Amino acid sequence: MMKIASLALLAGSAAAFAPAAPAASTSVALNAEKSAALPFLNRPPLLDGSMAGDVGFDPLGLSNIDDVGIDLYWLREAEVKHGRVAMLAVTGFIQVECFGPAPGCEAATAKCQTDAFWQIWNSHPQYIAAALIGITFIEAVSGIATTSGRESGDRAPGDFGLDPLGYMKGDPVKAQRLQAQEIANGRLAMWAASGLIAQGCMNHMGGVEAMTSSLNDNMF
Repeated sequence: MMKIASLALLAGSAAAFAPAAPAASTSVALNAEKSAALPFLNRPPLLDGSMAGDVGFDPLGLSNIDDVGIDLYWLREAEVKHGRVAMLAVTGFIQVECFGPAPGCEAATAKCQTDAFWQIWNSHPQYIAAALIGITFIEAVSGIATTSGRESGDRAPGDFGLDPLGYMKGDPVKAQRLQAQEIANGRLAMWAASGLIAQGCMNHMGGVEAMTSSLNDNMF
């Protein structure tokens, strides 16, 4: 009986000093590849650098969502689409402020485009209605393309085959650089469009007007 008690005591002592099982996973986590954008965080598993503009930036873990009908393909499609829309929006903001409204929109006299929108709304609401109908049609087409592309895997996110100048043909290295530039400029444009809308709603100034005023007020 004493021998059995002694063996049990030795076994318990050995177990107390044995390494815990989770230590292996902790070691793997510490040795995991770090994110290029956030070196203090591990690189998200699905962001392996194969997509244009991918630097491993995903602090909220959105790239891992796959159980609510949204996955990485859908998120990249949304990013490309909104980036392109934002680039057009920023160009339109600046063009109208610097060179005036388009023909037929002479009622939009305000330099601030958020104010100009309401001027058009009050004078020509049919223009807004037509724009909404156009947006609905574009969203329907892009939605079908996105759904079929996710299912077949034959279509890259944001690819509608629209390349009349042949930029994506020929040198693949050049094509990859252009794709990365589109993503980078689209991300910048989304911030710019958000800033133009926010400051227009607050101070009712155009983007160029607000920048010029700020420079004049802060020059030494």
